[in-house]
Amino acid sequence: MNAFQYKGYLGTFEFESGDDAFHGEISGIRDVIHFTGRSVDELRLAFQEAVDDYLATCAEIGKPPEKPYSGRFMVRVSPEIHRLAESAAKVTGKSLNAFAAETLERAAREAIKA
Repeated sequence: MNAFQYKGYLGTFEFESGDDAFHGEISGIRDVIHFTGRSVDELRLAFQEAVDDYLATCAEIGKPPEKPYSGRFMVRVSPEIHRLAESAAKVTGKSLNAFAAETLERAAREAIKA
């Protein structure tokens, strides 16, 4: 999955060979906002315009725009994984939160490279 960032919003996109165009949507919010383009530059501009239009529309109707990510989420794991993660955090001298955040960041950056 490919992505753009603009004004704190993330737009993910894929190429659809059937219609020879890129199709994307803004991720991380409940509102559904799509954008398309025939080139990467056209797609990037369409994404930025979609974000700007979304923010303008929200202002116009008096609705606060959704923020893409708060930085907080709950993860449910088995008691065994919880114990292992807590032990690993202690061994590295970190809180469980810091350990989990660093581990998640590493895994996410590696996955995005793929």
